[in-house]
Amino acid sequence: MTERLSPGDVAPDLTLTSDTGDRVSLADLRGRRVIVYFYPAAMTPGCTKQACDFTESLDSLRGAGYEVLGVSKDKPAKLAKFRERDALTLTLLSDEDLAVHKAYGAFGEKKLYGKVVEGVIRSTFVIDEDGKVEVAQYNVKATGHVAKLRRDLGLD
Repeated sequence: MTERLSPGDVAPDLTLTSDTGDRVSLADLRGRRVIVYFYPAAMTPGCTKQACDFTESLDSLRGAGYEVLGVSKDKPAKLAKFRERDALTLTLLSDEDLAVHKAYGAFGEKKLYGKVVEGVIRSTFVIDEDGKVEVAQYNVKATGHVAKLRRDLGLD
């Protein structure tokens, strides 16, 4: 069983390559609240829906002081295609070796069509200005998740 994060835990630092080839580090975003979400694969229906929902909400999330980072195991080139195809405006990060997924407990055993498999666990974390986990949500649904998160954060 993968270790899961809880509110109050220090968020594991991450430095990953984005779809634009930039290195993005959580430490560089200290002083801002950051939503980090893990999704299984770029350009699949559920992941596209979730990324588009975050993109639609991005201006208001940023206005409320949040930055959004989407993390998957996809290569940066695939993430760039995903951004272009769906006009995404959030930061997409590549974690090909799954080290960051595992540090956040977003990779491990999960149920898929009734079978237990190893894979990416769709998860969302809100990290406060000091780098502590404020919200840790595992096994989230792609559809409706952003709206629920906005309600949970008191934004709607």
